[in-house]
Amino acid sequence: MTSRLLLGLCTILAGCVPHTPPPSPGPVTYTIGNPYQVGGEWRYPRDFNSYDVTGLGVVIRHGDGAYTADNELYDPNGLMAASPVLPLPSIVTVTNLVNGYSVRVRVNERGPNIPGRVIAVTPHVAKLLNFPSGGVVEVAVKLDTQASAALQATLGAGPKLTAAPVAGITAQSLAPPGSGGASGAVRQLLTSDNAAGTNDGPRLSGQVTTTAPTPGPLWVQVSGFGSEGDAARTMARLYGLPARLVPVFGGDRTLWAVNVGPYHSVEAADQGLRQVLRMGIADPEIIVR
Repeated sequence: MTSRLLLGLCTILAGCVPHTPPPSPGPVTYTIGNPYQVGGEWRYPRDFNSYDVTGLGVVIRHGDGAYTADNELYDPNGLMAASPVLPLPSIVTVTNLVNGYSVRVRVNERGPNIPGRVIAVTPHVAKLLNFPSGGVVEVAVKLDTQASAALQATLGAGPKLTAAPVAGITAQSLAPPGSGGASGAVRQLLTSDNAAGTNDGPRLSGQVTTTAPTPGPLWVQVSGFGSEGDAARTMARLYGLPARLVPVFGGDRTLWAVNVGPYHSVEAADQGLRQVLRMGIADPEIIVR
């Protein structure tokens, strides 16, 4: 009973995904996985032509001897991260927007299982980026598409296809995953960045680069509208909240988003996200702008 209580506490506080230790580690495989729901939010893992987002980052805190979903031993000292949507594995640059510190890491786990969070990193990466003691910080996450494609090709990834826009997918059209949550939706993978013989991908140095800090207020964003009218109708449903329409430029077209805020603390942004969910608006995110 005590061990179950501690495991549940780990999941609540750190958003970690507990896994039963397997008989032996399994092979590394290219993985995307099915849509899944976390805290009222639907998440849609898929292939990306580009990925450059801001939001809140947290720290992975698995216990000693924990295995990841792809049957590998979790390494708190690895240059690793978890993403709710990116293909696994992928190479990204994570930047702490508060101090401008950046480092390249390998995304090989699904998560974090906390609404409004865009990435979780190992304690080692958090230390390199000087995360605050609370473990939650404003971050930017940028996909290295070339390095990621090369790495995924060594693991059997086929030709890349452009995914359908998120605006064309609704939670109502998707059946909930069979066992719920990230662990039931996808087989995840987490491998040491220095493990020998696992792949021919890039070796990560752990070198930290610095740029000018660019912190900003937090916003709750509902994005992916193909027309300003569709975005305006969603904003009208958020009556009483400080909402605005924002054009989002990408590729050869302009999409629209609804931003609610600004918020000047994580607690306030989380409360705003929960309000948006209670009003029946699907898939809000927390961004830094």
